[in-house]
Amino acid sequence: MLAAVVLLPSAIAAAATAEAADVLLSSGKPVATSTIESSSYTGAKAVDGSTTTRWASAEGSDPQWLRIDLGQSATIHRVVLNWEAAYAKKYRIEVSDDGTTFTTAATIDTGDGKIDDLGGLTARGRFVRFVGLTRGTSYGYSFWEMQVFGTTDTSGDTQAPTTPAGLAAGTATATSVPLTWGAATDNVGVTGYDILRNGTAVATSATTSYTDTGLTPATSYTYAVRARDAAGNASPASTPITVRTAAGSAGFVLAAAGDIAEQCTASSSSCIHPKTAKLVENMNPAAVITMGDNQYDDAHLSDFRSYYDTTWGRFKSKTKPIPGNHETYDNTPYKGYDDYFGAIAKPQGKRYYSWEMGNWHFIALDSNDFATHEFGPSEQLEWLKQDLAGNTKGCVAAYYHHPRWSSGDHGDNPDSAELWNLLVANKVDLVLNGHDHNYERFVPQNADGKADPNGPVEIVGGSGGAGLYDLSPAHPTTAKLLKTYGVLKLSMTDTSFQTQLIGVDSKVLDSSPTYTCHQ
Repeated sequence: MLAAVVLLPSAIAAAATAEAADVLLSSGKPVATSTIESSSYTGAKAVDGSTTTRWASAEGSDPQWLRIDLGQSATIHRVVLNWEAAYAKKYRIEVSDDGTTFTTAATIDTGDGKIDDLGGLTARGRFVRFVGLTRGTSYGYSFWEMQVFGTTDTSGDTQAPTTPAGLAAGTATATSVPLTWGAATDNVGVTGYDILRNGTAVATSATTSYTDTGLTPATSYTYAVRARDAAGNASPASTPITVRTAAGSAGFVLAAAGDIAEQCTASSSSCIHPKTAKLVENMNPAAVITMGDNQYDDAHLSDFRSYYDTTWGRFKSKTKPIPGNHETYDNTPYKGYDDYFGAIAKPQGKRYYSWEMGNWHFIALDSNDFATHEFGPSEQLEWLKQDLAGNTKGCVAAYYHHPRWSSGDHGDNPDSAELWNLLVANKVDLVLNGHDHNYERFVPQNADGKADPNGPVEIVGGSGGAGLYDLSPAHPTTAKLLKTYGVLKLSMTDTSFQTQLIGVDSKVLDSSPTYTCHQ
């Protein structure tokens, strides 16, 4: 080994004991990173088997990380890092079962930029992460390859699933491609599918569909899928297809959730908001939308500082928040919310406001005015009418805490009917809510809650971290209803949008169709 390594007690073992059956576990596996220097240096380049392509983080910043999803739990005996010039003087190798809570397997504190062959490990987990702590140069961190060797937990199952058939693409937008395929079979059971873009695995899906987002307009991409079972056996890749994205602007990605920070921290494995904050970090969104009840239980300023600020607070500068009912439970209603967010809470002097990005007009509302069994003050409603009338953008989204329609514990909110009807009449495309601690996506609906392609898509995303609620029977217009935690990933173009729910295990739990804006 060409760099000094400190092994923690749980990882101590003689290098000579590494089993002869060790295999390369990391090749072509999905990779997430803290940052990239540019699109030429993505994380996937670190596991593509080539020593002429590399991952590079953003320059001049510590710490940075790269995480590999091995696809199943494995015993890890060896990690090899083949450094480019931008090496790490100090770094850690960490492992995790869930991709969120990591333990340290090795600590390097005298890195010299040569090939680091870290043997003698006995770490165990599904996810392996490099964490750069101190750069050896003024640049970032960069290596040609990160290789993880060990043995998988096969439990005697060595039979791979069948190859998925029928891979097909729906209508591609400028930045997204919807994919579907036929289910594979297995002697034990298929657990998921790897999606390969241009030969590199870019995502996993538990279902037989996936929408690839964040793509470049007017560009051809080749796709294939392969099936995996619980033992990690992978099928051959399906017959590839080539899809070209439409012409148009590159668009942008937003992250969104409501009902976020319970009074807990990452020191508790049951604390969820640190895990959903990690999802937002991985998305690297242009902006973050919160749909109310940002802090529990009474939303005092001290609670915001002790809990919300330690996780979702890292995105504060680009957060576009709205309050929920818990923000009114402070000794002086809204005081903790107003004091914590400062000018962000009232960017236009009120807790309701609008903002724009690309060809999108976003409307942030305080639905506490419309949830008390007496329709709220006319001031906000009149402002909303004027705001909609003055909009010049082609796509419109609104977000507020209390949903008009919900199959969750709170159910439908008839008190906000006039608000919903106004949004429908003005051809709003997307409505985001919280309040019910679950996830529910509806098909487009009209003022009466009936399926109507001319109505908004409503999504209840109260899954940001607060304790989940039981579900009621789904509405006829419900497209997906889940009792689960996660963050909404919103992929927006100048003429369309597509949504995904990303679970705390980083898997895509739901994908919407790509919708074209009404205006």
